[in-house]
Amino acid sequence: MKIKIADENPDAAGLIPPAQPDNSGVGVNYADAYIKPLNAELENGMKLTCKRKGLKIMLALDDKKGEALLRKREHGPDIPQILNHALTEAAKSIDAGFSAENGALYIEV
Repeated sequence: MKIKIADENPDAAGLIPPAQPDNSGVGVNYADAYIKPLNAELENGMKLTCKRKGLKIMLALDDKKGEALLRKREHGPDIPQILNHALTEAAKSIDAGFSAENGALYIEV
């Protein structure tokens, strides 16, 4: 079942280097702004949380927890693509799917 989480944060794109340098190489400021709407209660009553610690993205859906790394070498240099791969990998580790389509964020459970 595919569930809409939230709309993408339009302000996040303004934080992609070089517009907003952060010296991380993977756009941690962009990642923080982008994942902020991923902290929500879904329409089916499940609680979704997402946070970043260093280069690690941690995604939790109720009691299931998954994580992934922001990997510039494997998925770069496009910063939105790096984050998308990390979110997809973290979702896969909790037996879910993540996608961003037409300005909206979705999780498939």
